[in-house]
Formats: sequence, structure tokens, C-alpha cells
Amino acid sequence: MVSDAAPTSQQSPDAFAGKLERTEVQRGPCSVPGREIVQVLTEIPVGVESGWHTHPGEEVGYIDAGTVEVLVEGRPPRTLHAGEGFLIPPGTPHNARDLGPGTGRMLSTYLVEIGEPLVTLLG
Repeated sequence: MVSDAAPTSQQSPDAFAGKLERTEVQRGPCSVPGREIVQVLTEIPVGVESGWHTHPGEEVGYIDAGTVEVLVEGRPPRTLHAGEGFLIPPGTPHNARDLGPGTGRMLSTYLVEIGEPLVTLLG
């Protein structure tokens, strides 16, 4: 489970740097051996998309503000609004795009393999 250590808030240096604003809220051990929990707040400017990418574990997300289209390989597109959540299986290609009118903001919790990059861009 997550440790009792105080959360650290920092810019998360990952493959989205310069495209999306991502702030790592906290990171800690997981009860699953070889995994850690990473929580990230992502802001997506209007009309911007993340680009197709994967994560080395599950993503459990929540739309905090705005309207975001989420595309997950093998599933129909979903348009999510503030207050709605989403789940993305490990290693599954997906893409998110802010539909406006304002900046989309999502909080994602990742249960990922320790030592692997949090984000791998595809193509």
C-alpha cells in the first residue's frame, strides 16, 4: 500500500514533457511485488491530444475539469466530462484529446512496474 510519507508534488519528467502539463502528486510502494503507485495531475490545453501511448501498468483516471475524448485501442471512443472516470488496462494503446471549451484536467493513478518509463509514446 501507499506509504505514510508526505506526498511529493513535482513536474513529472516523462514523454509528454512540453506537450501537456503533468504534475506528479505522489509516488509510493504498492502491495503487488514489483509495482509502485504513481499519481499524476495532467492538464490538456484545448484541442491538444496526448498522442497514442502506453503505460507499464493500469491507469485509473478521473476527469476533474473539462471535456476529454478518450480513445482506447479496441474500444469505441468515449467523451468524458468532469466527474467521470475511466480505466485503461496495462500496455493498451490510448490517446486523450481536450474538446474544450476550457483546459481539460485529469487525475490519473498508475499501478506500474518499478523502473519502467511511466509513458511510452507510439509511432
